[in-house]
Amino acid sequence: MSSTQEKVGFWQAAGLITEREISTQLRSKSFIISTVITLVLVIGGIVLMSVLGGQVESTRIAVVGGTPPAVSAVETFDAVAAPDRAAAEQLLRDDEVAAVVLSDDSALGYSLLALDRVPSEVVAALSVSPEVELLDPQETTGSLRFLIAIAFGIVFMMAALGSGAMIMQNTVQEKQSRVVEILLAAVPARALLAGKIIGNSVIGVGNAAAIAAAAAIGLAVTGQGQLLDLLSAPMIWFVVFFLFGFVLIASIFAAGAALVSRQEDTGAVMTPAMMLVMLPYFGVVFFNDNPLAMTILSYIPFSAPVGMPVRLFFGEAMWWEPLISLALLVAATAAVVLVASKIYANSLLRMGSRVPLREALRSTN
Repeated sequence: MSSTQEKVGFWQAAGLITEREISTQLRSKSFIISTVITLVLVIGGIVLMSVLGGQVESTRIAVVGGTPPAVSAVETFDAVAAPDRAAAEQLLRDDEVAAVVLSDDSALGYSLLALDRVPSEVVAALSVSPEVELLDPQETTGSLRFLIAIAFGIVFMMAALGSGAMIMQNTVQEKQSRVVEILLAAVPARALLAGKIIGNSVIGVGNAAAIAAAAAIGLAVTGQGQLLDLLSAPMIWFVVFFLFGFVLIASIFAAGAALVSRQEDTGAVMTPAMMLVMLPYFGVVFFNDNPLAMTILSYIPFSAPVGMPVRLFFGEAMWWEPLISLALLVAATAAVVLVASKIYANSLLRMGSRVPLREALRSTN
């Protein structure tokens, strides 16, 4: 009977801490403002790239004697009809047109008139290129791979580092102000840790889902339906991987925060946690075009939340690969949470100098 009451008490306590963490974040003006700005930047960036990418600079030309079919077929030409050659020459001298198309009886049916140099852009547009078949075609998606890797990576890194730093700051403040002693008199240490991780995970996953929805809206508004279709499945997988990857990182930050009692000491424990987030992120960005490196990174728990969705986007992962990668991530997360809970429970009430990691793992309550 007592064990049942203890179990219920644990989850009730964790639920209260979770509610406290979520409500504190949602009431924060800085959190609301930063979230709105992020969503606006995501949608605005997609719309801006679409507008700039869709803009094709037109070339203004003058046409004398009717527009030849070859000229009409070039969409980048802005053709202006001139009544005669003299009028066309005047437009050319006034720098109002780049070239003049004169209809004649030649094999092409027209000739070009320019001022002081050959209008290479006009000649290139009118040139007919033969069809080329490549025996060993190379992928031309380098820039897209880079952008997709950055997009997935920066969302995960910003959310993990932002919420992780918040967990660390709040934990150290609670220790420094002795509030933690009041909290631990009402709730178990592990329930306090669980509530902090769950609450911040809800916020983090909510942010990731909101950014994914904003990106989908931006792509739909700009008519990039094909890219949206390609991103749909990887974004769903990204949110799933994000959930467990975020819990993994949050546990490390919380355990690290429990080892110190002053804000000025947080750098020593925060830096290793930041490296565990940033190094895999930079690895995915820098090695996005290396199949072997990306395959390895998509199975490492700290980089899988970014590496696997990138591979899924480009169709480079078999259907079973994300399942195995996710299983490894879940197992790693469970192991880290167990270790972090031990460190957290053994170090939370210890004030003064930083608690050595080996001592925190060896201590018993």
